[in-house]
Amino acid sequence: MTDNAFRIAVMPGDGIGHEVMAPTLELLDAVAAQVGGFDFVFEHHAVGAQAYLDSGTALSDETITAAGAADAILFGAAGDPAVRYPDGTEIAPQLTLREHFELYAGVRPIRALPASPAVLTDVRAADIDFVIVRESTEGLFASRRLGTVEDDVARGVMEITRATSEKLFDFSFDLASQRRARGRPGRLTCVDKANVITALAFFRQIFDQRAVNFPEITADHAYVDATALDLVRQPWNFDVLVTENMFGDILSDLGAALIGGMGFAPSADIGDKHAVFQPCHGSAPDIAGQGLANPAAMFLSASLMLEWLGQRHGLEACREGAELITAAVDGSSAGTAEVASAVMARIAGT
Repeated sequence: MTDNAFRIAVMPGDGIGHEVMAPTLELLDAVAAQVGGFDFVFEHHAVGAQAYLDSGTALSDETITAAGAADAILFGAAGDPAVRYPDGTEIAPQLTLREHFELYAGVRPIRALPASPAVLTDVRAADIDFVIVRESTEGLFASRRLGTVEDDVARGVMEITRATSEKLFDFSFDLASQRRARGRPGRLTCVDKANVITALAFFRQIFDQRAVNFPEITADHAYVDATALDLVRQPWNFDVLVTENMFGDILSDLGAALIGGMGFAPSADIGDKHAVFQPCHGSAPDIAGQGLANPAAMFLSASLMLEWLGQRHGLEACREGAELITAAVDGSSAGTAEVASAVMARIAGT
């Protein structure tokens, strides 16, 4: 065990969450052994629909406390359409984690992989490499705590706060700067509906105010409906997009479809002190237990975790480990064991 032993709160969740988590932990241990300079202590916690059925809670207070004490949270997939709260909503402990730990920056990288299924016929689709940063604690999702239902009307609430928006935009500009240093365009697009929704006009106003602090980054705007069109028509033209919670939820799924599906789309939800890393896909109960789940998105989420730990602790070895994983995931479409074996073999051969 090294001096840099990271405590990871591991939450496999439900369905294929368990199936993609197991090889990911093996992969992380293999990368740590190969690179050196850091280790992991994995602490397992039950969350999700099955936990709710077993204990009456999808995310216990004890688990939240343990997650807060961990260096990072690695999450599989949670929920089951057949298991719901009395109000009809699904089990989603990941949303509670985002709100509790104020994980305002939902990072959704969309990058074409060399062996992933071709979706767009344009040869430029091979160059798709952009990031959607989704605000993950407020926006229309504030309706979870602020929405109301009466006999004849239900009302949702879109909450946009200056404090959270400023942190979100600064994070996104910093990300665009980091990508610019690696040869990307250095462009940040604020995606909103400021022409119709007052809260989003406020969102855009704050964006413009923060943009003056990052003169090296090209800052522009786009309406969400036009962005959905252009993500299909010319996705290779985007660099970093920042948007409201619900818009980001929808657009990130569209982005995943452009690179072959949710099985290739990783994510990170990042705050000032904590972060959760998980694949964008759900628990997929229809294929659970059959060995069909592609662990690529889970592997790439683990890579994002290593990169974040490296930045947070100034540890170059973590960044090197992240690069190893990213380079080893080629987007092949196969079952869990086949993809895991191929990725492990590539890492062992480096």
